[in-house]
Amino acid sequence: MALHNAQEPAADAAVDIFASPLSEHPLPKRAMPDFPAPPTVVFQLLRNELLLDGNAAQNLATFCTTWTDDEVRRLMDLCLDKNIVDKDEYPQTAEIESRCVNILADLWHAPAGAGDTNAIGCSTTGSSEAAMLCGLALKWRWRNRRQAAGQSTERPNLVCGPVQVCWEKFARYFDVELRQVPVEPGATGLQPHQLREYVDENTIGVVAILGVTYTCTYEPVAEIAAELDRLQVETGLDVPLHVDAASGGFIAPFLHRDLVWDFRLPRVSSINASGHKYGMAPLGVGWALWRDQDALPDGLVFHVDYLGGDMPTLALNFSRPGGQVVTQYFMFLRLGREGYRRVYQACADTAQHLGRQIAEMGPFTLLYDGVGALPAVSYTLTDPDSVAWSLYDLSDQLRMRGWQVPSYPLPPDRQETVIQRVLVRHGVDRDEIELLADDMRRAIKHLDEGRPHDADRVGFHH
Repeated sequence: MALHNAQEPAADAAVDIFASPLSEHPLPKRAMPDFPAPPTVVFQLLRNELLLDGNAAQNLATFCTTWTDDEVRRLMDLCLDKNIVDKDEYPQTAEIESRCVNILADLWHAPAGAGDTNAIGCSTTGSSEAAMLCGLALKWRWRNRRQAAGQSTERPNLVCGPVQVCWEKFARYFDVELRQVPVEPGATGLQPHQLREYVDENTIGVVAILGVTYTCTYEPVAEIAAELDRLQVETGLDVPLHVDAASGGFIAPFLHRDLVWDFRLPRVSSINASGHKYGMAPLGVGWALWRDQDALPDGLVFHVDYLGGDMPTLALNFSRPGGQVVTQYFMFLRLGREGYRRVYQACADTAQHLGRQIAEMGPFTLLYDGVGALPAVSYTLTDPDSVAWSLYDLSDQLRMRGWQVPSYPLPPDRQETVIQRVLVRHGVDRDEIELLADDMRRAIKHLDEGRPHDADRVGFHH
């Protein structure tokens, strides 16, 4: 009978992932390990760490995409090695980017019209980079006009209402005074009549928000444009209008088709939007579009030849993956106009359903009920002094069930008002919102019964 010798396993071979040498100690955190480890072991250990992150499906604070088709993941995998800035090596990816720009130019009524391959725009890493590029174009146009007239180019300013932090970054990084107009009582954003106090000869532009971060409402873009038209007639000041449509740029064209906010207004010189918010693309893509070539100074475009061929580039970043742009195009083809409309009508209906439930809970006043702007709701305590708890307490209670529902004060001059906001995105369904509403009722009951402002309670410090 043949004798069979069982070979002793190598000393460093893992019998089980959790019996491997790497798993027997805390993972290195300040220095690279000396020796390699099996990829399956490293993958599983990192996967376990990632379980400590929040559940993206319950994150009702973020505007960003948290649900994707399987085909999107497969396309992202196919594009891992595609550097979108290298248009000579990846010409088809560059062509897909151009198609997306043209589709958005048509969606936002750029003057050239549908099918024009010369739409002026580009993809970016997100709407923040897109906003900064549009802000730089405003600054350069203002500077060029001032230089041509022999006037000072010192102390440029940008006028806006309650903007997202990217505009504060733009102002600080690029030496522009940010004139942030206070929010009036009862208002949720910039009002046209407020402009006269803030606009002057050094104003490079005005920013109007289509989807205010704090409240999810639209600022009155057409009325703001009309006020700037009147100012030009009365004072001679020709101030361009930029629309920050980070979220609303992918909502208004489908749910609010009669709303005039885009390039149909001659005053609008540029628009930025986020593909990875309501554009439904994966994280890492934004869009910047300009009305025409005159709105984008040539000096902002660089030409590089060391990747092969002459390639124009307009970005704060350089190398970045092409997958997000390719999958944005996938979503355009996958859904079409009617698909986007259906998805966001369902989201809007769900948000309005939640708004009605919140209004019936008792202690809240709705600031935005989900009608007419983003699919979301925002609300505040009707009388904070009448309850023994705050919205921050409610956020902490909901967090115990996994929900991320943010509480924060409104911008000046309404900073005394603390509000909460719930965003309804693609992937947030009616049943999930029903579960949230049930948890809100239980949390309110718990807070009403007892230990709200305990200084020693476990929770997040605000």
